[in-house]
Amino acid sequence: MPKMFWRILITASAAGGAFLLTSILDQDDGNIWQWVASIVIGSAALIVQYLIDFGERFEKVDTRFNEILAATTLFSQVDGSVLRSDEVTRLVLGYTKVREQGGDIVQAFAEKELGRLAKTMEGLGSGSAECPGENHEWLIDITDCVKMTLDATSTSVDREFWTSGPAERYLAAQEKAIRRRGVEIRRLFVVRVPEEVTPELRALCEDQRRRGIEARIAVRSLMESNPRVNDFIIFDGEMCYETKPDLQSNPDGTWLRAEPDHIEDRISQFAELWAATEPDPDRDADPEPDPVPRVTSER
Repeated sequence: MPKMFWRILITASAAGGAFLLTSILDQDDGNIWQWVASIVIGSAALIVQYLIDFGERFEKVDTRFNEILAATTLFSQVDGSVLRSDEVTRLVLGYTKVREQGGDIVQAFAEKELGRLAKTMEGLGSGSAECPGENHEWLIDITDCVKMTLDATSTSVDREFWTSGPAERYLAAQEKAIRRRGVEIRRLFVVRVPEEVTPELRALCEDQRRRGIEARIAVRSLMESNPRVNDFIIFDGEMCYETKPDLQSNPDGTWLRAEPDHIEDRISQFAELWAATEPDPDRDADPEPDPVPRVTSER
């Protein structure tokens, strides 16, 4: 209705202006040219408005058609990919509902979450994704997806993590993976010197063994190469979750790496560390050689 009102107003203004202009230029009041000119110009103004409106509508239709074509192509790719198309449909429908019914703050948050998800998908598509700080949700979600093996290192950087709420959720996810899917989980608690093998660390190691995790303590100074170790977790030999410390030895960022060369390097590093440790934690920190067993006579 407002658009029609403005069309009538513009048309009337154009016709009135034409009539006034022809009246000024031609003082003969009986000349029908004034009426013809005003009608023609007014009609032209109305036609121009409809042409402009038609052009805008056509442009919107063309844009919408391109969007539909792009969406159709995208969903056809999704249907043929390993991603579940129903989950993508849920995402689109949920976002559409937020746009239609959500308030400003809800829409702003949805935009931010969608942008974060898009960034993660783009990163995974290229083999590497990252986020600031330590992403516990990634850690737990990937553990829920693991099917065969989980090999992890744990240094002093994340030692306080094991007394936190996310750690309990993480361990619960690992227990479920062990019981329900038969996942084999190995964890190395890495320290620099034997003095860092505290009773608390031994208790932590034993607690994880009770959960079905094969846990060991690795003392770097007792290893021939004394390697430098970062916190990383290898899932199914295909994806690596890594954290790196800042200047205060707190997790500064989280990386998901899936490049084959990087994964192979991490697998080799973990295998070397694991081979250099002993299953018994009491022997992990003991730099003295094992005593020579006593020979007893057989009966």
